[in-house]
Amino acid sequence: MQPDQKRRGLSNFFRWFIPPDNWKFPVIILLGIITGLGIFILKISNAPSYLSDDSKACINCHIMRPQFATWERGSHGRGTTCNDCHVPHDNFIDKYYFKAKDGLRHAAMFTLRLEPQVIQIGDAGKAAVQSNCIRCHSNVIHPISLRAISAKGITDDSDIYCWHCHREVPHGRVNSLSSTPYAVVPDLSTAVPEWITKKIDNNSK
Repeated sequence: MQPDQKRRGLSNFFRWFIPPDNWKFPVIILLGIITGLGIFILKISNAPSYLSDDSKACINCHIMRPQFATWERGSHGRGTTCNDCHVPHDNFIDKYYFKAKDGLRHAAMFTLRLEPQVIQIGDAGKAAVQSNCIRCHSNVIHPISLRAISAKGITDDSDIYCWHCHREVPHGRVNSLSSTPYAVVPDLSTAVPEWITKKIDNNSK
């Protein structure tokens, strides 16, 4: 295919996306609404925080407040973040792919109110936490213990994890949404614009 033919082909392809004259104004309005809603959703969900390693991102959903409070007050709260334990650290791509996949699943479950009363870590999460336990504590793990947690259970052929013995590290006895009803955690910034808050305050006086 000649260069001129390629250019004409691309031109015809992009021309297909241009609406007829009588549709241009409604399409511009509709695109503006969709763009505005997208930006608003990114703002109220505090989406940029999920790119960081800040543990406060994990309490954007109020459901994780018990986990945040128990981590913050435990031994791991002094030197680690949630991501240090809960995402892979093999490489940059694996880390952010895992965060995106797990984050979308969590967001869908919390938005649709499908979260269980007792939160259980999934298989992918178990593998990530286990590898991070070994990565951080390899200098104190005896080779025999390392071989044991890499094996299977004798009675039921199930996987053996570090927390089978270290059961209350780092979240204590948290096992339910109602287990720490008075957990003190950092307040999240409101998603309501300041001008709306002032208007409401003025009208209530």
